[in-house]
Amino acid sequence: MKLSEIRKSTSSDLNKELVELKQELFKLRFQLATNNGTLENPMRIKNIKKDIARIKTVIRARELGKEE
Repeated sequence: MKLSEIRKSTSSDLNKELVELKQELFKLRFQLATNNGTLENPMRIKNIKKDIARIKTVIRARELGKEE
């Protein structure tokens, strides 16, 4: 997910997306632990973590009133 897409979204949409990404991250970590450490796409965990960080950054900027 690109930063420009995140900034265009509303706060409620971002919160929903954040919950979904956290659930997906949990499922991937669970798969990693139970499937002898193998995943179809191990880079997906890294990408989800980055998306979560981007969304949290935009939400926090909006709370502080620094959104452009």
